[in-house]
This record gives sequence, structure tokens and C-alpha cells, in this order.
Amino acid sequence: MERSLSHIALFAALIAVLGFVPQIMLPFGVPITAQSLGIMLCGTVLGARRGALAVLLFLLLVAIGLPLLSGGRGGLGVFASPTVGFLVGFPVAAFVAGLVTERLPAPVGWAAGLGALVGGVVVLYAFGITGLSVMLDKTMAEAALMVTAFLPGDMIKVVLAGLVTHSLARMRPGVLLSRS
Repeated sequence: MERSLSHIALFAALIAVLGFVPQIMLPFGVPITAQSLGIMLCGTVLGARRGALAVLLFLLLVAIGLPLLSGGRGGLGVFASPTVGFLVGFPVAAFVAGLVTERLPAPVGWAAGLGALVGGVVVLYAFGITGLSVMLDKTMAEAALMVTAFLPGDMIKVVLAGLVTHSLARMRPGVLLSRS
């Protein structure tokens, strides 16, 4: 129990730290942040339940006002912004990434990569696109078009999540809670 709590807190801190990594600009001025990589890693490393709890802890800290989101944003106001769908989707994305990683009978790197893709892209985009559509009064197709520019960066994060999870499993097999 104590080990789980420390892992949850550590990964909530990881998400926060990744929010302070400077944005990388892709061609055409598309900013890529590292924070969603933390969401993916919560699931692939900690597993579904613990990963979702780490993200919920992070969101609680954001809600009480800590400026932990990329760009130094925090407080309840972020939950009324166009990105609210992504925020609401964060714990679900981590849960699904962890569930896929836990249950897929494949080598850990491949399972984690697929988990990161399904949870961190498909599920997260479903929530994010819905939030954009509602908050900006756009059709779902218009909102989906708005996020397509972020797909290349998120695909890089999927690969990184698979590689990091695989590396952790090789270095310290017991640390990978998603497969224990």
C-alpha cells in the first residue's frame, strides 16, 4: 500500500515536471508539450488503477490552483477552458493505457506502445475533441480537424512511452506495476 502511494505521488509529480519542459515547435507553429507523455507513462508503468489515481492527484493539485499545466496554468478556470475535454480525459487515458499494457499478451514495449496509442491518443482525443466542440461551439468534425496538427507529436510520445516502459522493465522488472 505504502509503495503504491509513493508511486502515485511520484508519477503525479512527473506529470507536473513535464509541464515545465519547454514546448517544442513543429513546422507550421504547432506546439508540442511533454505533459501527455506523463499521462501515457502513468498507465504503462503504474497500471490502470494506479495510473488513473496519479493523474487524478495531479488534477486535484491543478484544481486547487497550483500552476502545473503546461504554460503555468492552474486553478478551477482551466476546467472551463476549451481544453477541458483533455483534462477530463487524462485519467481515463491513463487507465486505458494501463489496462492495455496489463492485459495484452505481447512483449512489454509493444504492449506499452499500443496502450499509449489507444489510451493517450484515441481515448484522449475523443474527450478532447468533444470538449473543444462543446466549448467552442464547433461541430465534431471541425474540432477533430483542429487537433490533427498535434498527431505527429503525439505519435512520437507513443513511441517514447513504449521505449521508456520497455527500458524500465529491462532495468528493474519489479518496478513495472502494470505487469505485476
